[in-house]
Formats: sequence, structure tokens, C-alpha cells
Amino acid sequence: MNDFFDYWQLLLIPVFFGLGWAAARVDMRQVIHESRALPRSYFQGLNFLLNEQPDKAIDSFLEVAKVDSQTVELHFALGNLFRRRGETERAIRMHQSLIDLPDLDEHLRLQALSELGLDFLKVGLLDRAEEIFNKLLGTELEEAAKRNLLEIYQLGKEWLKAVEIARELPDVASQRDIAEYYCELAANEIMRSRPDAAAQYLDVAIQNNRKCVRASLLRGDLYLQAGDLVAAIDAWQAIEQQDPAYLALVAQRLLEAYRKLERRDEGIALLSGYLERYPSLDLLDVVYQLVLEAEGNEVAYRLVRAELQRNPTLLGLEKLMSARLPLVAPEVRTDVELAKTIIQGYTRRLSRYRCDNCGFKARQFYWRCPACGGWETYSPRRSEEFDQTL
Repeated sequence: MNDFFDYWQLLLIPVFFGLGWAAARVDMRQVIHESRALPRSYFQGLNFLLNEQPDKAIDSFLEVAKVDSQTVELHFALGNLFRRRGETERAIRMHQSLIDLPDLDEHLRLQALSELGLDFLKVGLLDRAEEIFNKLLGTELEEAAKRNLLEIYQLGKEWLKAVEIARELPDVASQRDIAEYYCELAANEIMRSRPDAAAQYLDVAIQNNRKCVRASLLRGDLYLQAGDLVAAIDAWQAIEQQDPAYLALVAQRLLEAYRKLERRDEGIALLSGYLERYPSLDLLDVVYQLVLEAEGNEVAYRLVRAELQRNPTLLGLEKLMSARLPLVAPEVRTDVELAKTIIQGYTRRLSRYRCDNCGFKARQFYWRCPACGGWETYSPRRSEEFDQTL
């Protein structure tokens, strides 16, 4: 019985082969028919793309679009290509021409509208982009529209609108991001000398993210503005419980506050303790200044040398050379200054902050990366310190 079924299976092989051959011929005829229907410019465009001649390819594809206004996917491809190349005016015209087609499918019309919004966003026409993405709310493209609206509100610094829409996008904007929006609002109120409004925004920021370092930093600035130095110091010290790496950002503030209070010894003890527990080049710089003022060059030099032995870095070596200069004999001072100058040439590249997300480097610290737009992606450590921990 088994042999009988084996024979039948063998007989079926050529039948299936024949059916496949017939289907292939039908498909091939269809391909040939469709290819003949395409204008010659289409194949010229493909040839230009293969030969890495994008400008000529675009011209050829534009001819195809003119010949047949229903080549919708080609319109989309060209529009996106124009936008990526920075030719936003051509991208806008391409997507607008799609929207104006009278018999365009509604799904494709919405897609064209979304692409037009991205064109306006790319060129910085935020009002026009916002108007378009608001039209897409309640449609199948609502979530993408909300994402783009969130970006528009962040670029336009409309933080209350950003908060409102961020709460509708928990997978996109975290509680940490929302806390940062409230910190932005608080920072604006501090600049306008509106302490009560600023304090309220900071309270909400902490409610959204209890580890929001920036809220504690701004709260200290708020107390400083009111002349309450003790409360300012307490607010900045709270950062140790949130994320001690950020103490480097408030070290200079703490230094100035202790100077004004004439409690320099207490400031030295506090910051020296931070330096011992949370090594940082910025903390070292501040403690060095305090020790230099209070105890002189020799003690300050010993402090830097001990820290360099514990955490060897080129930036630390540059600080050591600066501390050493006042102590060396006049006949060797020129050599020490030369060595310091050479080291500075290397350390200029190292004394930068770097985004953990995209790697963008900057001389100043950012709460939001100007390159990738991530919040709190900058490490408070300089790039040389960051590299040592990788």
C-alpha cells in the first residue's frame, strides 16, 4: 500500500512542475506588459540611480510624474528625497500636488498631508506644520501626528502644550521628560522674577520625577534669588540623594554661597567630601580654588597631586601644572609653562560634555541634546572621564 502512494507522489511531481511553469509564464507576461506601459524616463531614472547620478535621476522621474499623474508612490518617493536633500520647496510642491488630485484615495491623501507637515517642520514653519498635524487628529495617522506635535511644541518652547500631549504618549514621553518641561517653565519664571509661579512649577516637576536633579538645582537658584543662601545650599545638597554625579554642576554655586556666608571652612569640608566620594574634574577645580584661597599654593598643589594619583587624567595633569607653577624656581618656570601649554592643546578636545544617546559633544552642559533631542542624555562628566568608565 505504501509503494502505491509513493508511485502516485512521483507522478504528481511533473504535474506540479507544469503548473509552476504555466504560472511563471503568466507572471512574466504580466511583468512584460507592465514594463512596456512605463515611460522610458522611468528606466532612465533607474539607470541614473544605479550610476550614482541622483540629480539626473530626479529629472527623469519628474518626467514620469508629469506623464502620469497617478504615479502616487513615485510622488511620495520624490517628495521624501527632496526633503532629505534640503530641497523643501520642491518637496512641498510635490506633496501639495498629491493633495490637490481630485480622485486620490483618502488614505493616500492623509499620507500626503502628513508628509507636507513634515516638510513644513523641516523648514521651521512650525505654525503651518502644527495646523496640518492638528487636522490629522482623529484619523488613522493620529499617533504619528501627536508625535510630531510634541516635537513642534518643544521646538517652539510651548511647554504647557507639550505637557498636555506628552501625557497622551506615554511610550514616547516619560515622566522624566514631563518634569523637564515643568523645569523649563520654572526657569522662564525665574528669569522674569516670578518666584511663586516658578516654585509651583518645580513642585509639579518633583511630583512627576522625584529624582529630577534640575528641579533641585533651580530651586536652589530660586532661594538664591530671594537671598536665602542657607536654603539654597540645602536645595543643592539634595542632589546627592538624587544623582551625586550632578553635584559637579552645582559645585561653583556652593562655593559662591559659602563665600558669601563667610563659612569657607565648612564649604571646603563639604566639597572635599564630595570630591573623595564622587571624583570629578569640575569638583576638583572648585575645591582647588577654595583650598588655594584658604591655605595657599602648597596645600592646593598637594590636593591636586593626590587627586591625580587617585584618578589620572590629562585634564587633571593640566590642573597640576597650574598648581605647580607658583612653586617652581624661576629658571624652570618657562619649561613648566611650555609643558602646560602643550597639555592644554590636547585637553581642549577632552573638556567637553557628551550625549550618551548620540555622542554629540559640546563645551557647555545641555539638559536636552541639541543634536538628538533627548532629555537628560548628557553626562555631567567631561568626555575624558566618560571614556574612562566605558
